[in-house]
Amino acid sequence: MPRDRLPAELDPPRLAAVLYGPGDDADVLLDDFAQGLLQRGVRVGGIVQRNTRNDVGRKSGMDVIDLGNGDTISICQDLGSGSTACKLDAAGLAEAGMAVHRAIAAHADLIVINKFSKQEASGSGLRGELADAITSGIPVLTAVPQKCIEDWRSFAGEFGTLLPPSRSAMDEWWLMLSSKAGSVR
Repeated sequence: MPRDRLPAELDPPRLAAVLYGPGDDADVLLDDFAQGLLQRGVRVGGIVQRNTRNDVGRKSGMDVIDLGNGDTISICQDLGSGSTACKLDAAGLAEAGMAVHRAIAAHADLIVINKFSKQEASGSGLRGELADAITSGIPVLTAVPQKCIEDWRSFAGEFGTLLPPSRSAMDEWWLMLSSKAGSVR
């Protein structure tokens, strides 16, 4: 059985990861997809990332949007221009994790978690929340950079499917999943 497929009785897979490269904007893709579903009445929970930019267009911060209530959560701390330390803010990540847990508790139709990247690959970040969402039985969508694909495979094992970085691929996955569940919206 291919690594990106679930057993037939669980097909289409409830776990999907958008595999993206350096030229792809997975944050915008996931955000647009989630917002489109919300506008159609789908109960989407979890978080999407929106990066902030400075006056010259350089990324200056990272926020996540709680899809359940629209709140903006800063997950980046300002360490100054010369710092090489991790800019992720532990308090912001904890708040983002709570947004995921609220979506699980509310039995959302879909949980979106902005990404599985180097923090999650190393066992931190939102790895625990991602695992909780997956084991809840609720469909989960995330994004994985190509550089973390082996770590993703170690984490997800045989479960889930990899999607190309396109809105049409996400739409097709959701349509297959929601059609099988009888909840097309």
